[in-house]
Amino acid sequence: MKLRFAIAALLMLAGVESQAVFAQDTEERRPRFELGLGAWISTGETKWAHNASSIPGLGDPTSKLTYQDVGTNVFEVTAKLWITPKWFGRLTGGYAGIGGGRLTDDDYLAVDGGAPSSQTISDIKGDSMWYLNADVGKRIVEFPHARGYLDVFGGYQYWYQRYTANGLGQVSCSTAGQTVDLDPGIPGTQPLCNPNSSVSSTIPVITNTTQWHSIRVGGTIEYRFTRRLSLQSTVALIPVSIVDNTDIHHLRPDLAQNPSLSMLGYGIGADADIGARFMIIKNFFASVGYRIWWNRMLDGNVTFHSANGTTDEFPLTELQTFRQGLTFGLNYSF
Repeated sequence: MKLRFAIAALLMLAGVESQAVFAQDTEERRPRFELGLGAWISTGETKWAHNASSIPGLGDPTSKLTYQDVGTNVFEVTAKLWITPKWFGRLTGGYAGIGGGRLTDDDYLAVDGGAPSSQTISDIKGDSMWYLNADVGKRIVEFPHARGYLDVFGGYQYWYQRYTANGLGQVSCSTAGQTVDLDPGIPGTQPLCNPNSSVSSTIPVITNTTQWHSIRVGGTIEYRFTRRLSLQSTVALIPVSIVDNTDIHHLRPDLAQNPSLSMLGYGIGADADIGARFMIIKNFFASVGYRIWWNRMLDGNVTFHSANGTTDEFPLTELQTFRQGLTFGLNYSF
């Protein structure tokens, strides 16, 4: 009986001691400053549509443009300063060149009953994207035995994307698209599309620029499985966002060139990251994960700027930007 009691006491002591060792290894003095370098291997999409069916002959939607890029590699820098043991400020910036993808342009006439009367495709040859997140946050939970934490934060996000689409290939052109002239009283006007038309891939046809100004609130949670390996996730909700979107239609002599179309609206969105983090040496970490960003307009208008100085305004039926992909990072704290 004494032997059993002694063994049980030793096991209990070993358990308490292992917890203490984990805490001793992980509960270190919190650094005042953290610097992170990262990459986001992403694909993105911006699409918008409008309704000009108040003009006889046009459908609803009247036009839908979808810009899709592939393999856009974002370089990112993050700086985090602990103002007090609980409060911190964080600044994150990212930049990428965009050099591949496709623009699909669908136009609709009422007579085709919702099917595209014309569809063209163009290659996205450039341009770029960049973003800036500025947050203030607070640590509200420390898990027992230094197993992790929960931070909450709020801040501002600016997200800029610019696409330059070159060339034009006519994928489809309905009978109505080939024959209906929406401006028969204006000399020189033509039907909506020509099934045999094309534009060289060396010629820019449309440049699109999207800017999102957003307020975001969210939280970050980290749970440590061992003193070196942990799982981390960040979720941010965007309750309000203002979007400014413009198109330049380089081959449209009837439209102004900067911009040809301008769009303004408000909407919502969300950001989400999840990944694993590994401590290489003390205060130096490597991470891998997955990220999704999504912004969507709830209401807005598009204004067409004619070359003669007049404007026409129509409701937007859709405008959203989406980006996703793998993330990698290195983080050092001191």
